[in-house]
Amino acid sequence: MARSLLRHCTLFLATLLTCAAAVHAEPPKHIVFLISESEYDTKTTLPAFAKAELEPRGFTCTFCIAPEAHPDEFPGTDALKSADLVFISVRRQAPSEETMALLHAHLAAKKAIVGIRTASHAFAPPLSKNPPPARPGHAYWPEFDHEVLGGNYANHYGVGIPTIAKILPEAMNHPVLQGIAPGEFPVKSHLYKNPSLPASDTILMTGRMENRPEVEPIAWVNTAHGGRVFYTSLGSPGDFEIPQFPRLLLNGICWALNVLPEDNPPH
Repeated sequence: MARSLLRHCTLFLATLLTCAAAVHAEPPKHIVFLISESEYDTKTTLPAFAKAELEPRGFTCTFCIAPEAHPDEFPGTDALKSADLVFISVRRQAPSEETMALLHAHLAAKKAIVGIRTASHAFAPPLSKNPPPARPGHAYWPEFDHEVLGGNYANHYGVGIPTIAKILPEAMNHPVLQGIAPGEFPVKSHLYKNPSLPASDTILMTGRMENRPEVEPIAWVNTAHGGRVFYTSLGSPGDFEIPQFPRLLLNGICWALNVLPEDNPPH
């Protein structure tokens, strides 16, 4: 009788503890992807990456992919209101003022941002001596690179020159580089120019070109606006086939959200 009562009490206590843990468990982190670029097919590579690396770890992913016919119109941007992290893969677009207001609100709340490749000129006007203004109800934000990403995009060196990435020795212990072996490795993206980055950046990786002296930063973190920011100028389709790159991207997202990949193993 006493043994049966003890067993029932133990089961009841375990149930209470399980319910308490469920009540206090944090909801899954919500990542919203803004995608609008026609060069690197991130409308395909990023959903595939999310399905392979993020969703199995319990992250909720929402994709706001602008259609080719209207590349400055992002569907479903109400999702930005609940985003813990906004992931940007956009090239020279002027989103609607409503979308921009939601992005500014996200930043004002000191929430996380991740940018890939053309995010450095995501909201800059087209390259021209006299670029056309944004259409009514839409807005450019050319300072986004400087003010949020901590970048200084100044064009690129040209397509077709092999690029080699390298982890900075002083950054080897940074969480964004966890699980990535030191040493150089080839990448598929041609090199962007980012001279004289601000002191608020922590540069993690640099890139060089074969038989060329130039060296440029290709991955860094920044906290200038109060939230965590990770940016990499990599992101060509071929980069996703290099083992180091998906790991870098996963680590950058987890760092920006202030979690570790090991805290969110695949289910």
